[in-house]
Amino acid sequence: MDRKWKVFIADDHTLFRKAMVGLLQSFTDIGEVKDAVNGKELLTLMKYAVPDLAIVDLQMPVMDGVETCEHILQKYPDTRIIVLTMHDSDKYVLHMMEMGVHAFLLKNTEPDELERAIRAVMTKDFYATDWVTNIMRKNKQAERPEFNHTLTEREKEIVRWVCQELSSREIAERLSVSERTVQNHRFAIMKKLGVKNTIGLVHYAYQHGIL
Repeated sequence: MDRKWKVFIADDHTLFRKAMVGLLQSFTDIGEVKDAVNGKELLTLMKYAVPDLAIVDLQMPVMDGVETCEHILQKYPDTRIIVLTMHDSDKYVLHMMEMGVHAFLLKNTEPDELERAIRAVMTKDFYATDWVTNIMRKNKQAERPEFNHTLTEREKEIVRWVCQELSSREIAERLSVSERTVQNHRFAIMKKLGVKNTIGLVHYAYQHGIL
């Protein structure tokens, strides 16, 4: 890659946060790393420099992860967000996916998965762990809202490939079209379905039986 990603992390546990900073700095795709003790401090940092990626702890004092992500999504829509959590809570995951958060990781995630998740979020707009996928499947089984939006067979095909974590370039190669054409399709699909980003699209696909 030509430019390394700028990453900010917010977590109130000092030892964990500082260890994360060191780990992030060891990843080849990451350049500058800054850390904050809570969401309010993170947003203050972002007034002066906007990161490519914000890694946000779900449970923090002063301003928690939910409120912090709401502010980031409203003010800095180009910043990707990974939420860190101690517990795989269905309620928080589903709510924050609908908000537009790009990925969720448990705090006991292995370093190689963290690096993989960052690369997926930055290049493919989302990363879904097995436990997040299981939450989406359970949500589909519990209640499937009526599917009121008509997708063409080509659009459904693109959605399925997106859910398999194929990039726009990889999808374009399979369809023998330009990458821009696929990006236009993805934008049109998300607008039609009323979702904010790719992980929202994946959630919608599970919820409405497109997969």
